[in-house]
Formats: sequence, C-alpha cells, structure tokens
Amino acid sequence: MTVPIIHPNWAVPARGLTDGYSIEITAKDVSALREAAPAMPVDTPVAVTFLPGELQGDRIAAAVAVRALGFEPMPHFSARRLVSVAEFEDYLGAVVEQAQVRRCFVVAGDPPEPQGPFFDSMALIDSGAFERNGIKAVGVGGHPEGHPVMSPEQCWQVLDAKIAAITARGMAPLVVTQFGFDPDALLGWLAEARVRGIDAPVRIGVPGPAGIKRLIAFAARCGVGASASVLKKYGISLGNLLGSAGPDRLLDAFAAGLGEEHGRVRLHFYPFGGVGRTVEWIGDYERRHGLDRPR
Repeated sequence: MTVPIIHPNWAVPARGLTDGYSIEITAKDVSALREAAPAMPVDTPVAVTFLPGELQGDRIAAAVAVRALGFEPMPHFSARRLVSVAEFEDYLGAVVEQAQVRRCFVVAGDPPEPQGPFFDSMALIDSGAFERNGIKAVGVGGHPEGHPVMSPEQCWQVLDAKIAAITARGMAPLVVTQFGFDPDALLGWLAEARVRGIDAPVRIGVPGPAGIKRLIAFAARCGVGASASVLKKYGISLGNLLGSAGPDRLLDAFAAGLGEEHGRVRLHFYPFGGVGRTVEWIGDYERRHGLDRPR
C-alpha cells in the first residue's frame, strides 16, 4: 500500500534514533512543556491526549500552547468518549482554527460501550470531518504485543483497513504503537507490518524514564507485556521496585536491530515520569551517542 502524501516532518531522513521524536502530554502538562521547550527541537510533534474528566476548553488551550511554543500539535480523539457529533466537530474545528492543527490521532477509547454515536476510531475516519477541516495526516494505534479484545490477525486487518481509509481520503496515515519494554517484540512486529505491505510511517512507543513501580503499573493498565524476562531485558529487576529506570537498553537494542527492512521509523515518548524528565533524558541520550545538535 503506497502512501501518496509526504508525511509532515518526515521529508528529511533522521540522523539518529531519537531524531524527529514526538512526545505526549495531557492538558495539565502545559506548564511542564513550557519549561522543557528550550531543550526541544522546533516542530517537535506533541500529542495532546483525550482523557476522561477533562474540559474540552483545556484540551483546546493545550493545543494552542503547543503551537505557540513552536511545536506541532496532534490532538487525540477518543471515539467512545465523544458524546455527540457536535462535540467531535466543534473540538476539531476549534483546534484547526485556533492551533492550526494539521494532524490528529484517533483511538476507540477505553469505555466498552460508546458514550455517543462513535463506536470506534474508524467511525471518526469515515465521518469525513478530518479532510473537510484540512487535516493532512491521521494517526492510528499499533499493538506490537497484541490487543485485549482482538486476535493478532484481527489487529492486522483493522490496521490495514484504517490505513486504506485514511489514504483513500487524501490524507497521510501514521501508526503510533503502544509502548513496550521488549525490543525484539517491537522489531518483530515492525518487520511483519512491512511484509504485510503496510509501509506507512511508524512511531514506536517508548516509555520515558520513571519509577519502576509506576512503569509496571502503566504496563498492567495498558496490557503491555511485563514478564520478569522482558523487564530484565529493559533493565528492571522485580526484586528491586524502589528505583527508577529509563529506556537506555531498549533503545540501544532497538537501534542495533533496526534495518532498511523496517521502513520509516521514529520514536514516540510516553513521559510517565514527567515531560521535563523525559526531554532531559533524550538530550542526555543524544549526547552520549554523539547526536547532540543545536535546538
């Protein structure tokens, strides 16, 4: 499947593994992002999550702040949490108008039943609202370690259908994976995606540095594999849960195994230990690997 549009921020090849990374924030993280901004490259894609209990105005304000700081906002749309078509289209129209949003990310969301008219992310794609509002790219989720309610084959079929639908509507698809601790699982999933003809750009989810207990808790909540053997690869021992851990070993192993057969790949950071701490870690990692560059 050929992507007909050059994806935003993907025209220039990455110099190193962390080059062109993206990062995720909540509406409450704007102050932290503002503090970290001087250490981040201009045009860094910043995803704004769609969490329960937030005010829509706060999400809009977060997207506006991301743009004002010189970054590329990518708001999330959680299909089952949207209570009406009006809520969806009002939010989309607002972030496009006020934050010049050009890319969005769609998920089904956690509720087992929809709170409004949208059952899944495909319903949002099929609404036609994104292209009507001038959106150039739409991101969808990838699940290297499986999905709690779908078989692996169903995951591939759904992913392929979403990419085809986005492409048919004249937009560029992007796949952002769930975070993981196992580089072998991430590389294997990515290789299989390419063999299956999925050549869309992929952002591999990486957990930012955080307390070990916090990382394991997020893994359990998100259905991410966190067996003793996998955590050992990552540098975590279940016998010592008091410290913190960063993704050094994960990225080193991922970089060592990455090849041309894996296609266009960049990283997406989930800052479980805080935005500032994650951005600081990225800078340290780049310096240690000779990738330091002017911001």
